Amino acid sequence: MRSHILVVALFIMCSALASPISAKETTAGKSALPDKAHLQKIWDGWATLDPTNVAQFYASGPHTFFDIAPLKYSSWDEYQKNVRNVLADYTSAKFTVNNDAELQPAGKYVWGSATVNEEMTHKGGKVDTGTFRWTMVFEQQGGKWLIVHEHVSIPAQ
Repeated sequence: MRSHILVVALFIMCSALASPISAKETTAGKSALPDKAHLQKIWDGWATLDPTNVAQFYASGPHTFFDIAPLKYSSWDEYQKNVRNVLADYTSAKFTVNNDAELQPAGKYVWGSATVNEEMTHKGGKVDTGTFRWTMVFEQQGGKWLIVHEHVSIPAQ
């Protein structure tokens, strides 16, 4: 009986010592994976019509971003600079990430896709509404999941 108690006590002590180390090893330097709420934060930032408000979600450096117009940007700096001209024609915007959003971990990346409902009001008062497709690739950099590739498109009419 005494040896049984000793074995159980030893097992509990070893488990208690091993658990905190394992938890630290699996979470050290890593942030939670992106989720639908994170995706919505990105689009809430775009709804301000100021790319500065979404810069925190995009990796700097040479990455490819495809947008509805113009066709392609080769870095976040280029994207941020040129999309300002496109957004300058609008007074307000609202974007809603739909429930079809999917995110898939893939090694050091997370890739995802979603459809996004949009409502954008031009300076002249005309309102554009629709749904577009959004595909993105995140990479963890500096403890944050940043978009390193993005593709936004509208269905062919």
